[in-house]
Amino acid sequence: MPYQTKTRSFNRTNTRRSGGQSFGGNRRRNTGGNRRGPKKDYIHPSRFVQAAKPVEREEYVPTHKFDDFMVADLIKTNLKNKGFETPSPIQDQAIPVILTGCDLIGIANTGTGKTAAFAIPMINKLMLLPGSRAIIMAPTRELAQQIEQECREIGKGSRLRGALLIGGASMGPQLRDLRENPQVVIGTPGRIKDHMERGTLDLSDFDTVVLDEVDRMLDMGFINDMTEILSGMPADRQSLFFSATMDRKVRDLIDRFSTEPVSVSVKQGETSENVHQDIVAYETTGDKIIQLHNILLDEAVEKVIIFDDTQRSVERLSDELVERGFKADAIHGGKNQGQRQRALQKFKKSDISILVATDVAARGIDVADVTHVINFSTPQSYEDYVHRIGRAGRAGRVGHALTFVSVR
Repeated sequence: MPYQTKTRSFNRTNTRRSGGQSFGGNRRRNTGGNRRGPKKDYIHPSRFVQAAKPVEREEYVPTHKFDDFMVADLIKTNLKNKGFETPSPIQDQAIPVILTGCDLIGIANTGTGKTAAFAIPMINKLMLLPGSRAIIMAPTRELAQQIEQECREIGKGSRLRGALLIGGASMGPQLRDLRENPQVVIGTPGRIKDHMERGTLDLSDFDTVVLDEVDRMLDMGFINDMTEILSGMPADRQSLFFSATMDRKVRDLIDRFSTEPVSVSVKQGETSENVHQDIVAYETTGDKIIQLHNILLDEAVEKVIIFDDTQRSVERLSDELVERGFKADAIHGGKNQGQRQRALQKFKKSDISILVATDVAARGIDVADVTHVINFSTPQSYEDYVHRIGRAGRAGRVGHALTFVSVR
C-alpha cells in the first residue's frame, strides 16, 4: 500500500474488551441524531489486515447467446440496443430455467447481471400472458430504482405498465400508478407493505415474485414484511430468489415460499478476495482527519466510498472534505430520495470522486469502478465489513480497503 498508515502490531491479550475506548471509537452505534443504537460486535483489528488474493479463474464459456433465448423479438431488439450479445454466467443458466416456469434460487456475487437474468424472462411472460402480474422486492431504494430502469430498457415498446414503490418518495405518483393496475410492481418491502395495509395494493392476482438480494433484506430486518407480502400472494405462482449467500435464514424463507426450486449457483469465492485490506492507526480526532486527507491525495485513490456511523457524522465529514477541496457528497437516510439519487449519479459519472455514506444508505449501490473503500468508523459486524469492502475490487480488479483504528 502506498500509504503511511502507522500500522502497529495488535495483541489480543492486551486489547480491552469493555470500558474505556475500544478500537474504532465508541462501540455503540448511533443511527442518527443523538439516539444510541445497538452495540457493535467486537472485531479485532487483525481481521482488517489481509493481502489481496486474486484467483485466476477459467473463462466462462456460455451455452447461449441472447438471440438463442425463446423470448419476444422486441426484447431481443432492446437487448441488442443495450449492447447485450453474450450472457453472463447467471444469465446463461437462469434465463432458460425461468422461461420454463420453474421456481429458482440464483446464487451469484453482486454485479454479475442478476437483474437481467430475471427481468428478461419475467417481461417475456408479462408480454405473452396479458393477465400476468409480477412484483419485485429489493432491499434499498437505489437498487429498486436500478431494477426499474433495467426493466424499462428491456421492455421498451412493450406497453407494459409499472409502479415503483419506495420510501422517501411522494405517495401521489405511486397511488396514481397503482390505480392503472400495473403489470409489474418494483419496490422495497416496507413501502410495499404500506400500500397493502392502505388497501392500494392487492397481490392476490400476482403470479410472479422476485426477491433480489434476499440475504441483505433479511440482514436489514425485513423478514416480517417479506413474510406478510409473500403470504398475500396466491400459492400458485412462480417464485425467484436471488442472493449472494445461502445461510439458514435464507434457506428457511425459500423453503417456506417456493415449490421444488431449481438452484443455479455461479458464485466464485468472496468478493473480498480481490481487496487488499489494511488499517490506519490514529490517536486523536485531528490525527484521524489529517490521515484521511493525505490518503485521499494519493493518485491511486481514484473513486472511494467512505463509511461512517451516523447521518450527522456522514454529513459533517462530507462538508469537511468539500471545504478541503475534495469533490465529495453524502448519502444517508436523512436525505430525500431526489438528493440521494443526485449524489449517486454524480458518483457514477465521476463528477465527484468521494461518496460518504452510512451502511443502510450504501446498500444497493452498484458502481463498478470503485477503487477504495475507507471505513472511517468500524462496521457494526464483520459481515457488514465484508459487505462494505466488497464494493471495491469488482470486475476482476484489485481493490483496496482501509479501516481506521484508534490506538488510544
